[in-house]
Amino acid sequence: MGTLVHPRYSPSAAGDAAASEGAAQKGGRVLATLLLAAVVSALLVLANEIIGNWSEGHLLAAWIVLWSVAFAGLALLATPARQLAHEARNHWARWQQARRTAANEARIWSMAQMDGRLMADLSRAMDRDAASDVRQLG
Repeated sequence: MGTLVHPRYSPSAAGDAAASEGAAQKGGRVLATLLLAAVVSALLVLANEIIGNWSEGHLLAAWIVLWSVAFAGLALLATPARQLAHEARNHWARWQQARRTAANEARIWSMAQMDGRLMADLSRAMDRDAASDVRQLG
């Protein structure tokens, strides 16, 4: 007869991981959207300043040019803004990971200064890493 398999994970933990991944993607989209809006707004202000000088009798033409700049900015800058937001999010994640790693190493080092056994373990690990580096060079 067959047996039933009971997985040893909670369905809520899998859902939490998926939810946090979805939140990270949503945060990247929000950042890209805000970045795109800022750049297009700056383009519109610049276009408005340029158009303001010659639009005395050409109000409709100025309006068409202004909206053309807006749509062209949205079309041309959407992908670069998304990529920049993605890179910024990745840089932020790497920076946070480096900070966590440094904090963990500082905590372990302070504990090793109080505990001789831990200091001996760290010393052996550093010797083993140094020997491995020497073997790779040779």
